[in-house]
Amino acid sequence: MSWPNQTMVNEFILLGFSNLGQLQILLFVVFLLAYLVTVMGNTLIILLTSIDPALHSPMYFFLRNLSIAEVGFISTIVPKMLVNLLSEEKTISFLGCRAQIYFVFFFGAMECYILIVMAYDRFVAICNPLRYTVIMNRRLCVLLVTAVWVSGFPIGTIQSTWILSFPFCGSNTISHFFCDAPPILYLSCVDTFRFELFSLIGTCINVLCPFLLILVSYIRIVGTILRMPLVDGRRKVFSTCSSHIIVVTLFYGSASLTHFRPKSSSSPGNRYLLSLSYIVFTPMLNPIIYSLRNKEMKGAFSRLIRKKSC
Repeated sequence: MSWPNQTMVNEFILLGFSNLGQLQILLFVVFLLAYLVTVMGNTLIILLTSIDPALHSPMYFFLRNLSIAEVGFISTIVPKMLVNLLSEEKTISFLGCRAQIYFVFFFGAMECYILIVMAYDRFVAICNPLRYTVIMNRRLCVLLVTAVWVSGFPIGTIQSTWILSFPFCGSNTISHFFCDAPPILYLSCVDTFRFELFSLIGTCINVLCPFLLILVSYIRIVGTILRMPLVDGRRKVFSTCSSHIIVVTLFYGSASLTHFRPKSSSSPGNRYLLSLSYIVFTPMLNPIIYSLRNKEMKGAFSRLIRKKSC
């Protein structure tokens, strides 16, 4: 079937921050620093949880996979954004756009589900401590992480294939700094209602449902903590999951504002700020949170430094 005024698109133009002139150089420096902090921080977590025997537990095994997902997610978008900030031609190829959409959904789904797994790990550790090592055995941990990785494949494939299967008419200019679904759909010649409905349902399944499961887990955890007789014991137990709570709040807070915001607030400026919050700044804060608030991580880092200095 052919559509009138259909245009063959080989590349897209990403408007992004092109109207900011020389300010783009400042943004380049800020985003580059944020990217380097994120990659180095998460790489350090991956390294420490891999080589330090004290961190060979389910919690740090899941944390390692969260760090891998965050490095993959930010590396899907930020390097191309940095190149475009310094380039006159702010373009991305059709295949590059498809790859970007695919990996955004792939790693985004991974983060949602690995946070559930981490919440389940804390639930078992606090609510059923005597059976923790039996329940959270190596086989179950590997199965859970495998399921997390597999979950990203169908989500990324369906979304990236469907979005770019629509015919485009006229302009190939995307009003964003990366290939995001809403501005791409705006370029389409045909009614995209079915895809938007599917996308909304998918967002509820992959964002809202995981959040509700995490919330239920923490309701049970809080109930168990409040039944503990000693205040020091409550504080110590709560500290084991406080970092995860902060990360969940940051991730789902920014994701909810991005995916469930009203259309009245969907101006380019608002869209850019909300996107930057979960693409650049949340991944940067996560390794800082887990490093500064975790004595075992700080201890592993000290042992690594001493080993290297010897």
